[in-house]
Amino acid sequence: MSPEPQEARPARVRVTGPSRRRSHTSTPGPLDAETPLGGLYVRSLLRAQRQQAVRLLALLVLSVGSLPLVFWLFPHLVDVQVRGVPLPWLLVGVATYPVLLGLGWWHLRRAERIEQDFLDLVEREGGA
Repeated sequence: MSPEPQEARPARVRVTGPSRRRSHTSTPGPLDAETPLGGLYVRSLLRAQRQQAVRLLALLVLSVGSLPLVFWLFPHLVDVQVRGVPLPWLLVGVATYPVLLGLGWWHLRRAERIEQDFLDLVEREGGA
C-alpha cells in the first residue's frame, strides 16, 4: 500500500469574543462606591430595597403564610364547603394566586419608585 498524499490543511484559527475587560479611564462620578458620597448613595439605595423586601415578606407571611394557622385555630372551617368545594381548597388553590399577583404588582411598583427616587437624587446632586 502506498501512503496517501496529505492535503494541505489551512491553519487553525482561534475564534474569540469581544474583550471583556473594561478600561476605567473615566473620572469617578458621584455614584462611584469608592467615593464617600457614592458610598452613601449606594448604602441608602440598598437600605431602601432591603426595607421593601422585608415589607413584602411580612405581607406574604401575614396573608398566605397564615392560612395553615387559621385552619389550625378554627378546625371547623375545614368542613365548610362553597358550591361543593372545600373552603381550604378554594383559599389555597384559588384565592392565593390573586394575592400573590397583587403583592408582586405592588412590589414591582414600589421598587420602581425607589429606583426613580434614587436616580432623581443622584441627578440632582450630580448636577448641582
